[in-house]
Amino acid sequence: MNAPSDIVLEATTTAEAALDIEALFRGRFDRVARVIARVVRDPARAEELAVEAFVRLWNTPRAHTPQAEAWLYRTAVRLGLDELRRQKRRDRYEGLLAIVRRIPTPEQLHGAAEEKDRVRAVLGSLPARQAELLVLRSHDLSYGEVAAALDIHPASLGTLLARAQKSFRKEYVRRYGQQ
Repeated sequence: MNAPSDIVLEATTTAEAALDIEALFRGRFDRVARVIARVVRDPARAEELAVEAFVRLWNTPRAHTPQAEAWLYRTAVRLGLDELRRQKRRDRYEGLLAIVRRIPTPEQLHGAAEEKDRVRAVLGSLPARQAELLVLRSHDLSYGEVAAALDIHPASLGTLLARAQKSFRKEYVRRYGQQ
């Protein structure tokens, strides 16, 4: 007869403990989430971590002790700090991945070389003065520096450069079509 009464007593104790955790959850969830939010600075993620803290509390024997609330806050802060470490690690790896992504692929290298060849061919077909204007200007020389290099009056450089650009575009489209 002792066996059935022990089972009933054990079931009652488990039910009471479940109610204590449920009451703790209802009473402290918002506060635990705010504590975590102060650490991670993301209220939505803080709520997820608060739920995780309560799940961990449920799965530990400490859930049934008077120190359960203190353990819960300590776990919540540790979860927040772990999240910060995870985010920092993720940011570092994403930064490294961005560096790797900047390295051009063989296709990109081939495309760039092909484009350079096209530009050289078009520049070679332009009158020498127009090609010189475009090349010097593409190297970020000022109007004054280009005018001095080609012995051109600086006031006429803008017009000559515009004509050279127009001739370049026209020849490029004629040879390779719209890009």
